[in-house]
This record gives sequence, structure tokens and C-alpha cells, in this order.
Amino acid sequence: MITNKLAIGSLSLGQHSSHALDHKIRVAGQAGFAGIEIVFSDLERFSQSNKLSLFEGAGRIKAISDENHLSILSLAPFENYEGDQSPLIDRLRKSIQWIEVARILHASFLQVPAQYGSDAIGDEDVIISELQQLCDLASSKQPLVSVAYEPMSWSTYHSTWESSLKLVESVARENFGLCLDTFHIITKLWADPSAPSGKYPNADNILRESLRRFIRDCPLEKIFFVQLSDGEKFDPPFSKEHPWYFEGEAPQFTWSKHARPFPYEAELGAYMPVAEVARAWIVETGYTGWVSMEIFDRRMRDKDSQVEHAAMRGMESWRKLKRELEATQSKI
Repeated sequence: MITNKLAIGSLSLGQHSSHALDHKIRVAGQAGFAGIEIVFSDLERFSQSNKLSLFEGAGRIKAISDENHLSILSLAPFENYEGDQSPLIDRLRKSIQWIEVARILHASFLQVPAQYGSDAIGDEDVIISELQQLCDLASSKQPLVSVAYEPMSWSTYHSTWESSLKLVESVARENFGLCLDTFHIITKLWADPSAPSGKYPNADNILRESLRRFIRDCPLEKIFFVQLSDGEKFDPPFSKEHPWYFEGEAPQFTWSKHARPFPYEAELGAYMPVAEVARAWIVETGYTGWVSMEIFDRRMRDKDSQVEHAAMRGMESWRKLKRELEATQSKI
């Protein structure tokens, strides 16, 4: 039986300015989610609209989450920190603010996407040192905050779980581990937006071998949490003529912003092998930690889109995936 607790990202419930964070939290609780990932921009907008400081807003959101029996899984996303060209002291000051907000929220994790700046410093010693300093700040007082590092398919230096796991081992901090997202491993190894088939050559074998190595090599305690989303197949294939095309932007980044539905939403073009990846990460490893729905659906930017509908979609997606994974479990 799959016993993982289910969370959802706050932006995955709605992206229009009318979709207030406190309403999202109440809806998520009513829908049956056990946790929520608080997106910083949602918290900022909530605080500003209620004439609260960011810290006061975080305190209010923590109280609302408690009232609705929701754990706050993470504060996200703390982007382009390590190896950035800006002065480290400025980035550390920013990190202190984010970590304090995470503490007020009692968020288990500060979610850190792997650096994706094109001019980022690639010196591993610099990257390791800067991440160690971030982890040490996050563990310097109670409540301790863990840093969940997410390899993204368009990240500059750490775009795979394997290179990111090596980084985790080099940083060597108990509060530093991985946030794994199905969209990123699939768009790195399997899904090609520019191919008529929607897949890279030999994609199935490449993904299968990567997952086999993951089961063998990734320590269970370094899987901090797992994020689930699917992707729409481009028809016709993605190109410079596509209305979403943006010069200099990675196609996977463009894809991520506009067309990441919940798993199994085939009616919206979802086609990725999410169940295969989730089976490796959850069933084959015996992982029992948090799972979170993190999707970005352009339809949720519409003022007529409903937070309640998004929550319903997310729960139905999880039910379908759980059935698939439990069917696999019963055969083991």
C-alpha cells in the first residue's frame, strides 16, 4: 500500500492574482491534501494585500495552515543561489530572510532549484562552499530547515539526479538532500518537444537505465521529497515559429511554464511516463516520505479558473497514480 503523504504547490492551485494564498490553503485542506508548498510570490502577494510584513504574513499563513490541518512542506523556489556572479554577501542576506520565513512557516524544506544562469560560475569548490554556507545558516537555530536541491533539466551544471547526488555527497550536510521532480528527469532523458514522436532516440532504454542506477545508488535518506507532474506533447513539434518560443530560453523551461498538467491528464495532452519514474522513486526504493503535485498549467492564469477545480484535478491524478503503483507493489 502506498502511504506517502500528499502535498501540492500553491501555484499549482491557481496563478491568477485573484487566487489568494489563504483561499488556496483552505481548499487544499478540504480536498484532502496533507501539505502544501508555499511559493514565495504567493506569500508576498498575500502579505502585501493584507498590509502585513513578510514575517507577519508568514505567521498568518502558518496559523491558517494549522486551522486546516495542513503541514507546510517547503518554501520555494530559492533560485540561482550557488555560483551566481552577484556578491555572495548579498545572496547570503537574502537567504537569511528566506530561512527566517521558512522557520516562521515551520516549513520542513527550503527548496533550491539548481542554478540555471548562463553566466554562472562552474567551479565546483565555489558551488560546494556556497551551498555549505546556506545549509549551515539553515541549521544554525531551531526549527532546523533542510535544503532540498532540485536538478532541473535546463540547469547549467547540475541537471541530473546523478550529478546532484554527487554534489549532495560533497556538500556533506545532514540537512542537504534532493528534491526530485518527474518533469525534469523525463524532459532531460526521454521527452523531446521538437521531435514529432515527442521522444528522444532510444528514450525508453536511456530512462530505464537511469532509473535502474537510481534504485541502486541513491541513498533513501537523501530523497527529501518527490514532485509529480506531466507534460503536454507538442503538436506540431516545438519550433521558433511556436507562439511560446522565446529567444535564449531553454525549450524545457518554456514547456515547464506553460504546459505541465497533472499526471494522467491525457485529455490535456499529458503523455509522459510519470508512473515509470514514480515506481522507481517510490515503490522500488521503499520511499515513504512526502510526494507533492507541482504543475504549471497556463489555464490557471485565467481569472475564471477555479482553485477548487485544480484541487480536485490534483487529487484525482494522485488516485490514478496510486492505483497504478499499488498494482505494481502487489506483484513484488
